[in-house]
Amino acid sequence: MLSKSMNDLYSALRVYFYMQIYSKFETKEATLTAVESFSMECIKYLGEPTVSEFAHLMGISSPNAAYKVNSLVKKGYIEKKQSENDKREYHLYPTEKYMKYYRISQEYINTVVERCKKRFSKKELEDLDSMMQIIKSELMPELDKGKPA
Repeated sequence: MLSKSMNDLYSALRVYFYMQIYSKFETKEATLTAVESFSMECIKYLGEPTVSEFAHLMGISSPNAAYKVNSLVKKGYIEKKQSENDKREYHLYPTEKYMKYYRISQEYINTVVERCKKRFSKKELEDLDSMMQIIKSELMPELDKGKPA
C-alpha cells in the first residue's frame, strides 16, 4: 500500500508539471527533450556539479556527459563557470531560462503544502516532514553517489 501511495504521489506531481509545461509552451517550440529535462533535474539536484559529478550520478561516461552539457549550454539552460579552486574544473549552473521550468513545479508543490497546512495538524505536518527528511537522507543512498565526499 505504501509503495502504491508513494508512486501515485510522485506520478501526480510529475503529471501536473507536464500539464503546465505543455499548456504554457503550446504555441512555442519546447526546446528541452525528455532526456535533457531529466539531465537538468539531476544537475539542479546536485547543486553546482562538475561535469564529472554529473556523469558519475547518471552512470554515463564523461564524454557522453560533456556532450549533454554542451547541448544544454547551447540551448541556454545551463552555464559553465570555472572553479576558483581548480581552474581545470567547471561547475554547472541552471540559467534563468531553466528556472522558469523549475518554478512551475515548485509553485505547485507550494500550493500542495499550503493545502496540507489546512488539512493536517501541526504535529502531523512535523511527522510528515521528519519522515520525508529521513527517506531522503537515510533511505536513498544511491543519490549521494554524484555528490562530493
